[in-house]
Amino acid sequence: MTRTLLIATVVLAAAMAGGCASSPQASFYTLSAEHPQEPTGDGSGFPIPTWVIVMGAVTVPEIVDRPQFVRRADVNRITLDEFSRWAEPLKTQVRRVIAADLGVQFPSALVSAYPQDIDTAPTYVVSVAVESFESAPEAASVSILWSVKPPKQGKPVSGRTVVSEPTGAQGNDALVAAHSRALAKVSNAIAAAIRSIRGP
Repeated sequence: MTRTLLIATVVLAAAMAGGCASSPQASFYTLSAEHPQEPTGDGSGFPIPTWVIVMGAVTVPEIVDRPQFVRRADVNRITLDEFSRWAEPLKTQVRRVIAADLGVQFPSALVSAYPQDIDTAPTYVVSVAVESFESAPEAASVSILWSVKPPKQGKPVSGRTVVSEPTGAQGNDALVAAHSRALAKVSNAIAAAIRSIRGP
């Protein structure tokens, strides 16, 4: 009786161990700038910038403000992918990526993902409100309201950019890359607005 019980216990423990070993593991993803800037100089010092771009308020819809990937199943239904997750809050990633994209567009400016207190340099404040951030197998789609507040008492410029970027392939890597490209197009629209304010 004891031997039978021991064998049953060993078999049960092995089955449980096997089940744990085969449990799916979550994968973590981050958005990225399309063409990140390469470090320059020897890092011994930083010149005082002649002008500054900073990210102000950034908001995302509550429906996607969560670690899990939110996928659109149909018009009235979404699914949460528990094993595909953002490595940091989506709001933080949108802020970081648009700042990085603008840094590529304006290498002569100090571009920061967060406000900076630099009184000696004209500062442009970019605010972003993500209206929708849709993930589907065939495309990554975003609708984003943005505004640029120029230095001093200049008149703000605002716009709305809607982008649907094909994934071109199946899988999360292709989806995340498509979202990064979509944000790059939003950054292009913001950059155009900044140029219209600053002039040639």
